[in-house]
Amino acid sequence: MNSADLIIREAREADLPSLIDLFAADAVGGHGDTTDPSAYGDYLRAFRTVDASSEQTLYAAELAGEVVGTFQTMITTSLTGRGSSAMIIEAVQTRTDLRGQGIGAAMINFCIAEAKSRGMRLVQLTSNAQRKDAHRFYERLGFKPSHLGFKMTLK
Repeated sequence: MNSADLIIREAREADLPSLIDLFAADAVGGHGDTTDPSAYGDYLRAFRTVDASSEQTLYAAELAGEVVGTFQTMITTSLTGRGSSAMIIEAVQTRTDLRGQGIGAAMINFCIAEAKSRGMRLVQLTSNAQRKDAHRFYERLGFKPSHLGFKMTLK
C-alpha cells in the first residue's frame, strides 16, 4: 500500500455498513458486534451520538474508495496535569486482509499529529489484554504500557 493513497477522514453515516463489517469481523473484542440487520438501529444511534459530540470523532480510513480502517478519538480535560487535555483513541480496526500494510500506523500517526496540533498533553489508548500483536504494534509506534485498566460490564 502506498500511504499517499490512504485517505483518513471523518466517518459518514453512509460508511456504517463498512464500519459494522470491520467490528463484526473482530473475534477477540467480545463486543457482540454483528452484521445482523436488526442491530443496525443500535449502530445508527451510536453514530449519531458521536457525530453530534464536540469531544468525539469517528474516522474512516479509505483506500481506493473502500473503507479499510476506522478509529475513534475522544478529548478529555481533567484537573490533573494542571488542567490539561488528552486524546483517547478507541475502536481501532483495520480490515483483516489488509493488516500489516501500514494502515494502522497511518491511523495512529494521524491521531498523534492531531493531538500535537491541538496542544494535548498526551495520547492514550487501551488494548484488549489478549492482543499481544497489537501491543507490540503500539509499542513500535512509541506507546508505553503504563496503567492497568479495569472494566465492569453492565449489560
